[in-house]
Amino acid sequence: MPALPNGRNTVFDLRWAEVTGAGISVPGVPPYAARGLKGTLRPIDAAQGDTVVRRTVNGTLVDISAPQFRKYVLEASGEDQQPPALASMWPGMEFYVDCHVELAYPTGFIVPDRAAVPGSERVEGDYTFYCPSLLMVLKEFQIERSEWEAVYSWNIVLEER
Repeated sequence: MPALPNGRNTVFDLRWAEVTGAGISVPGVPPYAARGLKGTLRPIDAAQGDTVVRRTVNGTLVDISAPQFRKYVLEASGEDQQPPALASMWPGMEFYVDCHVELAYPTGFIVPDRAAVPGSERVEGDYTFYCPSLLMVLKEFQIERSEWEAVYSWNIVLEER
């Protein structure tokens, strides 16, 4: 991945929506909080399974999805020397999230439907890869500390607004 702007150590970041709207970026992932970073990006429950496809009386599978439900859930976790800056962040609050899970599309064939995190786009062969930047709502989080090993383990679940 190319070098990230502003000297960040990872693509993943959380920024307060109300503060960022004023032109100020307040990061939520300090240095040494995101090594061992893992993430899962998936469609919300209303955008997958039997709610989006059905069989006709002739047995043909058809798409009955509503485009307004094409939203993502991000589950992120890390293990490092410091916790993420989650103080005063509560479920229900909005954040701009620079996702660390890449998406890909055929270059020149489609236009991605989400903005890319600055500096995250790259092209390999016929494909463009990028990390999406999403407006999300915090659903849940957990921080755990192992005192003897001096390691924080954490996970966070966010859902696209």
